[in-house]
Amino acid sequence: MSETPETQESPAVEESEESGPTLEEEGDVAADYLEALLDIIDADGDIDIDVEGERALVSVIEVNKGELGHLVGDDGEVLSALQELTRLAVARETGERSRLMVDIAGFRAAQRARLQEDAKEAISEAQRTAAPVSMRAMNPFERKVVHDVVAEAGLVSESEGEEPERRVVIRVS
Repeated sequence: MSETPETQESPAVEESEESGPTLEEEGDVAADYLEALLDIIDADGDIDIDVEGERALVSVIEVNKGELGHLVGDDGEVLSALQELTRLAVARETGERSRLMVDIAGFRAAQRARLQEDAKEAISEAQRTAAPVSMRAMNPFERKVVHDVVAEAGLVSESEGEEPERRVVIRVS
């Protein structure tokens, strides 16, 4: 019978060892990677690490206005690619898949604010007409922002369609 407590403790120890890196650790690895990138391209930027929900958020803040625009690209394409590369670097270092978000020069923050306003307008229309409101096609990040605003307003939303034409449809329950 003395084996029972040991057996009970063993899974708990294994779970803690297998819990993976913390979001703060992911952020640190991502920050190191992005700092090295900034050094390579000889650009100035301050790195800010935060945890937002269930994700690490690493922001590169411009020191000299406009200097990091090429790292964002048109409509954030370069930023999206850098985010994927950063996630790969974190996964290589930690051994775990990462869902971290990268923002450069406040692009994602401004994008989020615009999306929240668009979602609020669509919510108002859905409430006024009681008809489903279909928004424009969006990437997963954009859809998540809209779903969060809709849920906060007490309405229902779902994603419909196939990539790259997947969109959010808002309904009044």
